Amino acid sequence: MVKASWALILWLCLVLPAAAQSKPEVRKPVRPAWSELTPAQQQVLAPLKPEWEDLDATRRKKWVEVAGRYPKMKPEEQQRLQKRMIEWVKLTPQERKAAREKYQSLQKLPPTKRQEMATEWQRYQKSLAQQQRRQGAPLDPALTDPPDSAGATTPAAETSASK
Repeated sequence: MVKASWALILWLCLVLPAAAQSKPEVRKPVRPAWSELTPAQQQVLAPLKPEWEDLDATRRKKWVEVAGRYPKMKPEEQQRLQKRMIEWVKLTPQERKAAREKYQSLQKLPPTKRQEMATEWQRYQKSLAQQQRRQGAPLDPALTDPPDSAGATTPAAETSASK
């Protein structure tokens, strides 16, 4: 009887840890799923649909917030957002990471330094536009966004409102 008890204990000690390790990892689905978005949200976020399932919950939530602000945006801002989402989807994961890091580093700067950088960027855009006009080259709208867009210098800005 004692031998049987010891055999049972030994068997349980060997089998239970192995059984615990062999359980498949059950992951909760990340929410919201694409199918849970409203038709309006799906329309706004359409450029992100191919990779929606790869986004973590935090990024999905931020994009849903962006979609919520979309109807209140001016038409030019809506176009800019759509264009930047398309550009964002085309970036490699390394490029996205670099954009997020750049955005975060810019956010850490004092407001005066950020304003200086925005002013310098506007000066550069104007200079580039003048140079393109002199050369007769068509203007690239991405390089000559109006000055009120200085706050949204990277596609990561939409994701921090950091994909």
